[in-house]
Amino acid sequence: MALWDRFKESASTMQTQLLAKKNDLKSGAFRDASMAICALVAAADGQVDPSERRRVTQLITSNEVLQNFDANDLQRRFEQNLDKLVADFALGKVSVLQEIAKAKKKPAEARAVVQIGIVIGGADGDFDKDERAVVREACFALDLPPHEFDL
Repeated sequence: MALWDRFKESASTMQTQLLAKKNDLKSGAFRDASMAICALVAAADGQVDPSERRRVTQLITSNEVLQNFDANDLQRRFEQNLDKLVADFALGKVSVLQEIAKAKKKPAEARAVVQIGIVIGGADGDFDKDERAVVREACFALDLPPHEFDL
């Protein structure tokens, strides 16, 4: 099986796992960490063009698991994190990773945050090395082993 086919299968499996846990993923920490990882993945290469911003916003508002939360609130939180990263990527990344780390108290939520990062990263058909690297950093912030997610 080609690498891309394996990745698509893995992303699909992760989305299915997320859906199975949807009713358990309603905390503010999960919401905030999810929007932080979405912003981090969107800005993984250090820049965000308007089309990428729109694409990730659309993915956030259409993701069934995130429909536990108000779409406008999610978009506002995503944009706030993204603005930090665009203003100063290195400093913004520290702040965003701290936001992500808030989900580590509940292992199921922490894993779901990483899975959302992977699903968002691969949604354009290319989970590139920069996106993989920031999701790996999120794993460390959440005290999760990156190899658990093939990172």
